Amino acid sequence: MTLSEVNALTRAEFVARFGDIAEHSKWVAETAEPQRPYANDAAMVQAFQKAILDAEPSRQNALILAHPDLAGRAALLGEVADESKNEQKGAGLDTLTADEFERFHALNTAYRTRFGFPFIFAVTGATKHQIIDAFENRVGGTLAEERLTAIAQILRIVRFRLEARVVT
Repeated sequence: MTLSEVNALTRAEFVARFGDIAEHSKWVAETAEPQRPYANDAAMVQAFQKAILDAEPSRQNALILAHPDLAGRAALLGEVADESKNEQKGAGLDTLTADEFERFHALNTAYRTRFGFPFIFAVTGATKHQIIDAFENRVGGTLAEERLTAIAQILRIVRFRLEARVVT
């Protein structure tokens, strides 16, 4: 889809097309939509990211909690959004050895126990080893650091997803 086509969509069409950009959080697209017409791709990305950054903390927290665990049981059972599934597959998380899977499971459990939300990492372009390294480095952080990092990673995920859907 081109940017011109995006700008020509009705509000309902826009939300239907982009309501899943931010993991099970249609409100992001609903908030970004009135900023149309977008002058360029960067303006579109900025509208989505601004919707997240300007949201109430409770809405941001719900968005963080909507993300699946990386290489978690939901991913194995196919219970995650298609884009999450494809992103995790692209990073090699669908080919983990038994030991790697157990490491991810242990890290997911430790991270959720410590922070109360899933570890979020924009896996596009990353390898499973880079993800594990980031996981191990971040699990010892503070709650404030990790909440900010989670939001920053969600902003990256949104950008990657929009760039994949809208051609210039």
